[in-house]
Amino acid sequence: MKDILYAPWRDEYVTNQKIDGCAFCHISKNDDESLHILYKDEYCFVVMNKYPYTPGHFMIIPHFHTDKLEELDPKVWLHMSELAQKGVRLLKEGFNAQGVNIGMNLGKAGGAGIAEHIHMHLVPRWERDTNFITSIADTRVYSTDFFKIYKRLKELVPKYL
Repeated sequence: MKDILYAPWRDEYVTNQKIDGCAFCHISKNDDESLHILYKDEYCFVVMNKYPYTPGHFMIIPHFHTDKLEELDPKVWLHMSELAQKGVRLLKEGFNAQGVNIGMNLGKAGGAGIAEHIHMHLVPRWERDTNFITSIADTRVYSTDFFKIYKRLKELVPKYL
């Protein structure tokens, strides 16, 4: 039996109005700051992960709706890769991350939470940023305010992306 961790900030997740269709396409077509968009250009957008693994976790997402990396225009893929390089620099130099995990989960079987629209995760890491609670309690601890991190990363975007 798992213990319950009281997390009132997740109330928004449970009660938030459901978006019809693809969540990423919805974000792609909007500029609302409440969507935590960090950057947009003609090919892609960068958005904070609303339920991050670590503070500063964001995603690079093509505007083109597809669940198949193999069908993505090569110039969009190269652009995503360029944004990933710049994003790593942002996280290391601007956000003081000691390392970064980059990954894509392709398809539901591959572990994608939003399987219908490919996206690349950039997860900043620090030595000793995981502890026993993740291992034994199947729980993550987010050590800082999400909105504070969003504002900090948004300030860094013009310099790095």
